[in-house]
Amino acid sequence: MSAKAEHYDVIRKPVITEKATMASENGAVVFQVAMDSTKPQIKEAVEAVFGVKVKAVNTTITKGKAKRFRGRAGERSDVKKAYVTLEEGNTIDVSTGL
Repeated sequence: MSAKAEHYDVIRKPVITEKATMASENGAVVFQVAMDSTKPQIKEAVEAVFGVKVKAVNTTITKGKAKRFRGRAGERSDVKKAYVTLEEGNTIDVSTGL
């Protein structure tokens, strides 16, 4: 497996919500990441894929909610999000895609 494929396995997709947009005004970008990924792995992946310098990585795990799917009880999967703070002068435009 190539190194680039591993980086894309760590970063799943950008999170575009009201809270993520507010974080981007402070130089942070929010990504959904693999559950087993670590902060150093996330930092390395973001720097490699986007070519930026990362200042800090904060992570949060959101537990999946119990929901009903077509009348049957089910559960959404757990999600891990990474708030990646970039060094001054670095930006990532998540609206354009990878």
